[in-house]
Amino acid sequence: MFCQHAAIMEPVLVYITAQDKQEAEKLARALLEARLAACANILTGVTSLYWWQGAVQESAECVVVAKSVKSRVQSIIDKVKSMHSYSCPCVVALPIQAGYHEFLDWIVQETTA
Repeated sequence: MFCQHAAIMEPVLVYITAQDKQEAEKLARALLEARLAACANILTGVTSLYWWQGAVQESAECVVVAKSVKSRVQSIIDKVKSMHSYSCPCVVALPIQAGYHEFLDWIVQETTA
């Protein structure tokens, strides 16, 4: 069951790539301390392949998956951009279509405290 309160706040997952675990932890902690995210998971050992400066590149990266609300996304983008080592960091928000209502309420509560 999807909680109406959570639906109003529109919970999202924010996907962020980082150059290494240290940078990922720094970004995650900053988002949490600023109450921009309720939780952040760090996934290590990611291999990214991508177009950059006219060629396909490959690099090891870490991924941060932050749980937040849509109203905080621009602030998350601004915070990540101000701290990130990349000139064009990946920061994208994906809507959460449904989920356990108590968890979604918790996301809303922690990002609006």
